Amino acid sequence: MPAMSSRGRGRRTINEINMVPFIDVMLVLLIIFMVTAPLITPSVINLPSVDRANKQPDKPIEIVIKSEDEVQIKKDPSKGSGGASIPMSQIGSAASTAQDGDPARPVIISADKGVKYETVVNAMNQLKRSGIERVGLSVTTTGAK
Repeated sequence: MPAMSSRGRGRRTINEINMVPFIDVMLVLLIIFMVTAPLITPSVINLPSVDRANKQPDKPIEIVIKSEDEVQIKKDPSKGSGGASIPMSQIGSAASTAQDGDPARPVIISADKGVKYETVVNAMNQLKRSGIERVGLSVTTTGAK
């Protein structure tokens, strides 16, 4: 039976929703979720595995910046030290030649700690201008002290 109000002369029904029961239910649900959330343990997802691809890994070209003017380029960094020394202004054309017509072959820049950051960025800029798309920086990670 709807609630009746005795305002004025006659009895009228109240056409409003009573919010108190709704708020009570929401607060109880909130407390239930707050209590159970820390008890839920995260599940482990077993991802599928695949075999290795037949493609051979890319052999990057390494560019070593020793100073603002001295740059070495190594076609195969796995063979150790050494490489052709070139001036900084010719770094883009030398790297394009070292790619041997393979534009997907990556070029990695290694720089000494004493080299200015501006010199490394200029080298990257020259490589990008010469059409080399895959340019990366080589870093050395240090252990926790």
